[in-house]
Amino acid sequence: MPGNTVNNSFRSDKIILYFLLFWTVLNAIQAYTLELQGDEAYYWLYSKYLAWGYFDHPPMVALFIRIGDSIIHNELGLRLLTVLTSSASIYILWLILKKYAVDPIAFILVIFGIFIFHIYGFTTTPDVPLFFFTVLFYFFYQQYIDTDKWGLAVILGIIVACLFYSKYNAVLLIGFTLLANIKLLKRASFWLIVLLAGVFYIPHILWQVQHGYPSVNYHLFERSANVYDFTNTFSYLPGQLLMAGPLIGWFLFYRAFTTHVKDAFIRCLLVNCAGTLIFFFISSIKGEVQPHWTFILFAPLVMLVLINFKQTGGRPKWFLPLALINLSIIIAVRFIVIAGFGFAKTYGHLKSYYGFKDWAYAVKQKAGNAYVVMNEGFQNPSKYDYYTNSLKCFAYDTWYYRRTQFDIWPMEDSIQHKRVYYLTYYRINGLTTDSIKMAAGTWYSCWVDDVRTYQKVNFETTSYNVTASPGQKAAFDLIVTNPYNYPISFSDKGYLHPVILQACLFKGSDFVNAQTAENSYKNIVLKPGESTHYIFTVIAPLEKGNYDLLFSLRTEPLPGSKNSRIINLTIK
Repeated sequence: MPGNTVNNSFRSDKIILYFLLFWTVLNAIQAYTLELQGDEAYYWLYSKYLAWGYFDHPPMVALFIRIGDSIIHNELGLRLLTVLTSSASIYILWLILKKYAVDPIAFILVIFGIFIFHIYGFTTTPDVPLFFFTVLFYFFYQQYIDTDKWGLAVILGIIVACLFYSKYNAVLLIGFTLLANIKLLKRASFWLIVLLAGVFYIPHILWQVQHGYPSVNYHLFERSANVYDFTNTFSYLPGQLLMAGPLIGWFLFYRAFTTHVKDAFIRCLLVNCAGTLIFFFISSIKGEVQPHWTFILFAPLVMLVLINFKQTGGRPKWFLPLALINLSIIIAVRFIVIAGFGFAKTYGHLKSYYGFKDWAYAVKQKAGNAYVVMNEGFQNPSKYDYYTNSLKCFAYDTWYYRRTQFDIWPMEDSIQHKRVYYLTYYRINGLTTDSIKMAAGTWYSCWVDDVRTYQKVNFETTSYNVTASPGQKAAFDLIVTNPYNYPISFSDKGYLHPVILQACLFKGSDFVNAQTAENSYKNIVLKPGESTHYIFTVIAPLEKGNYDLLFSLRTEPLPGSKNSRIINLTIK
């Protein structure tokens, strides 16, 4: 019997290794053939400015990209660690499940059938290192439950720090793990895990403090919607079922949540899976929850399903044909995306994978070595920078968009008083004089002399929830600080383009009006790091309701940057 067990284990490992080889090759092909998605190019810029933190995320994704890109500067190089860690994560899941003697064929059917694993088998975002370190955490935590060793505590402390350096969602994994096994608090080694993770995370905390907590403000305040949208909640669960597999997702969740809890590790998996699913369901009340935000729950989901199969005598007979049809759909979609057939070049986010390499070269021919300024978010400017292997394109944020890492990087400093190539996705009468028509789309452009911007300037006020009567004059005491390493002046003397301080009002997504400040702000002159106060009197709208208010510095011909957090203005 022991000999048969060893032989069966060897055969199982061999099957899994063959599968992993195929999985790695498939992901490498897609990583090499597809152009970068906009977020990936943005994270490539992270890797060019390595730091302990970034506006949107912690820095682990930047390190992943930096390693691969340093080996080879192409799409596969940028995605190299994603391809490798995807395969490593699957193998570690297999090692964890060996304790439960799961069926290798069932393991492959489940892993191969989960749609989100295919997406993040080649796409590089912060979710990739988060998932990898999540699986590593489960691997060592499984051992730590049974064996209270200081060595395991040290390893877990390092992994927990890596989790938090990957994405802030890591707090869910740690919180739900503790909730599932509150007795951990009685272990002295547990507090070593907490201590080590905290010490290793101090550099990121200091980065947040030095930069005014940009990630905290963005994720907790700016990202939340003011008005509840039922479609966010309604679409959440179908999105999760799709990520789990277009045909088998419902069955995987059903089997996962009917697994019998026979040990502390299974309880940990169940609490994490259910807890993460419920947390983001509740979060849909505050705004959109993108399907991939729950990526970490798919590690416990896989393990719970396979443990459940073992507990109930194996997978149902009908699961094999359904899983194969499910897999056929996924592979067909991947083939269509790789080849760029049919809907791939026109559907949603998929279309961003095509045509931007040629677009970047076309813009480069027009702009030469000059800086390029774009005002359509961070993705296309990042693609230009990646495909020209430069740092020459600056993303100008506007009233209608959010702040990004471009508000922290030194690119803006480099364009002051320069002649830049201004590129927009819409025609501006009397300004744009040229156009670039490519498969990726149409852009309009012009040259702007003596550029003047204040995108990093931030106006702070005492309250971000204000109530007023219709037509009431509301005075805002604005604190303005010079964040640059050079003096700034709001005077127009010696400048080609005037600067205009405005209060911009929105109702939902609709623009209401922009009120211009009195000219006294023109007297503001600040040395590096210096602050001053300015009183801006805003006239409240006549119509009752909820409004968004923000302050902006506009310098022609640019549309105006977002220079404050959004203030919730209620008119009663």
